Amino acid sequence: MRLKAYAAQTHQGPYLQVNEDGYDFDFDHELFMIFDGFGGSGVGDRAIEKLKHDIRYFYSELSRDPNATMPLYHNPRNLLEGNAVTNALLNAHINLLKENFSKPVNQRAGASALVAVRAESLLILVGVGNCTAYHFRQGALTKVLMEDTWRLLAQDQTTWRFKSSPMNAVGMYPELGQTLREVRLIEGDKILFLTDGIYPHLTDDELLYVMNKNAPDAQERVNSLLKLSNTRGNLDNQTAMILEF
Repeated sequence: MRLKAYAAQTHQGPYLQVNEDGYDFDFDHELFMIFDGFGGSGVGDRAIEKLKHDIRYFYSELSRDPNATMPLYHNPRNLLEGNAVTNALLNAHINLLKENFSKPVNQRAGASALVAVRAESLLILVGVGNCTAYHFRQGALTKVLMEDTWRLLAQDQTTWRFKSSPMNAVGMYPELGQTLREVRLIEGDKILFLTDGIYPHLTDDELLYVMNKNAPDAQERVNSLLKLSNTRGNLDNQTAMILEF
């Protein structure tokens, strides 16, 4: 099993001047990340760059040693890569939280995050906040990582724009709420990662159409998702990533 195609795009959206979204990857460790930051100009965007660095650093250190996760968080049901990526995100969270506590409230930052790593035919995904992931296989689309947002608490139409606000985030609260999911990959699978500048505006059928249609490459699929979201009234930063196996 190998990664045949990769594409990602992040953009400030049609109205905002600053992009607090972001993505990163490390092909050597097969590590992939998207982020939806908050805090404002010079705050949220800087936090995203810090998280990219910290997660990559901690993961590369922890994944080398099977015993490295033992003094930290350890789940015996997870592979080494699963424990390593969970701890990498946790350590990055602790670093950002400490930095936030030393600053006034108006200079603090946080982020939703989705971090994935491949271990042979298994893709391990860890999510915090309002990022989500879909699995496309043989013409069918399945959401494999549910966003942790206010969606289920918002009951009236006046609050629709706030339904994707995260219930938890990196750097936000002392306890980090992470969700781990695993996908057993087969030839032809595609994995789609999205921030809330895209998925609240599109139906599953529309996402399926974009993933199904003939396109020159994965990048064209990503670009189509950003454009379609903007035609539906998106006001937010937006990020999408596709992995094709």
